[in-house]
Parts: sequence; C-alpha cells; structure tokens
Amino acid sequence: MENKETVYFCIADHYVKLTFNDTSKNNMYLMRSYMPFQVPAVADDKLLFEMIVDDTLQPVEKSRRKRIRDFETGNGHTVVDAIEGGGYQFIFKDHQSIECGMFQIDKTYKHVVCAVKGTYDMRSFGIHNSFMLSFGISGTFHQTLLIHASLVRHNGYGYAFHAISGTGKSTQVSNWLRFIPNCDLMNDDNPAIRVIDGKAYIYGTPWSGKTTCYRKTRAPLGGLIRIDRDSRNWVEKLSPIEAFTSVCPSCNTLRWDVEVYRKFGDNVTKVVETTNVYILHCLPDRESAEICHEAVAIKA
Repeated sequence: MENKETVYFCIADHYVKLTFNDTSKNNMYLMRSYMPFQVPAVADDKLLFEMIVDDTLQPVEKSRRKRIRDFETGNGHTVVDAIEGGGYQFIFKDHQSIECGMFQIDKTYKHVVCAVKGTYDMRSFGIHNSFMLSFGISGTFHQTLLIHASLVRHNGYGYAFHAISGTGKSTQVSNWLRFIPNCDLMNDDNPAIRVIDGKAYIYGTPWSGKTTCYRKTRAPLGGLIRIDRDSRNWVEKLSPIEAFTSVCPSCNTLRWDVEVYRKFGDNVTKVVETTNVYILHCLPDRESAEICHEAVAIKA
C-alpha cells in the first residue's frame, strides 16, 4: 500500500510543497540538505510551486513533444523537450549515461511531477536536479535568480564570487574566511538572489555543491564579484552594461524560452541597478582577499 508524505520548504522566502506518493523508496532521506529549510504547512495560494514525486510518471508521447536541448552539464546529461500546449519535460542521466530522473513542469510553472529511479545516489541526483531547476524556472517570475557562485557574509552583507569552474571562487571565499574578520560562509555553489521592494537580497539554499553548507540564511547583497586569474591583484568596478554581461552567464535560466528569458533579463537588470558588480583580477593568495575586501566591502 502506498504511503504518502507531504513536506513544505521555505527557500529564499518562497514556499514550496513537496509530496512523495510512495515513501518506500522516495522520502526525505534523499533530500537531507533540504531539512534546514523545512517549515510547517502553508496555504496553496502562498506556494511558488508544488512538486509531486511519483515513479509511475511516464514520458510524454513523442507526438506531443519537441526536442529542445540535449547536452552535457558537467554532472551528467540532460534532455529537454517542449510539451504540446506548454511546459517542458526534462530527463537526467548520470555520468554513465544511465537515466535517473525525469520531471514535467506545466505551462504555469507552478505544478511539477517528478519520477526517479536506480540507487540512492541516482534517485537523490534526479530529485535534486528536478527541484532546483523547477525552483529556478518558477522563481524567474518572482524576481528571483539562482547564481553559480560561492557566497560569504561579512558584517551582515553577502558577497557572491562567481567564475568559470576551477578559476578560484571557493579559494577566494576561503581566504576571506581565513583572513578577513567577521565573515561566515552562506553557500558554496548555488545561492539565490531575490529583489524585494527594489532591494537585492541573497540567500543560502539546499544546493551547495561538494561543501555541506545548507543554511537558511539571508543578507542584503553587498556585491557580485567575478574571479579572473591574473599575475597581480586588482579590482575593476563594472558599468551597468558590463555588469549585466558579467552576471548573466553565471545564472541559470531557460535561454531558449522567450518569455522566461525576458523575465530573467529583467531580474538581472534590477540586480545590477541596485548592486555593485566587480571583476577581481587576482592570484589565489591572502593579498587578493585583502585588496578585494578593501575595494568591495560596504563600510559601516
């Protein structure tokens, strides 16, 4: 007999409802990083979206879907189809190209059904990707962005360091934590930015890469800093247009969907209009953290 379980989360001050249709294989043990974000039940009209995990979900018939993308993500392989009448179907495969998850999101971006399969790690991978992508899509319509960045808080303000993988954003944050007083780590991979009443805030999320930093935290966004390796340490403050082109590549969105991408562009514009954006040209050393801190930190 099936045993359902419904849980609620608050992520970036958005509420999300999640229902497991059968807890014998799918339950909160697959989502331990979400536990700090769990909250009591809230009314459906307050939800950003709701997601049902149901392994009986079947792919949409081929005649009713159209292939949009088929690409490597660095963590595996993803296939995206547009569904006839609106919405999308995503299929996830692991590093060995074994399918481990699928979700379908409707045209309102408020209703998601997900199916996962395989081992514990495969199921966890499938459900994490389904939830994070659904959050990113739905959040777009509520002035919310997910950014691939490492996030440190200093004197109450959040500073997000973003860069191509391997460039050194986690190293820079580690140096801030080690050498700059009054710092703590908020997230090390995918924080959320949300504009509320014309002001940008940044949040810890359940998605923190290899670092177990799953904190329900919020801070005013003090700055966005892109890391660029150089032979010396110096900071470049960007103009609004330069800032827009610097931030966009680090944020997740459906770039092929005109409506979603337009909203995404509006959100990035609002963020760079209210936030200082920089490039830190640097070596991975203590001096780079000190020079960066002096240039970007908001003074009390």
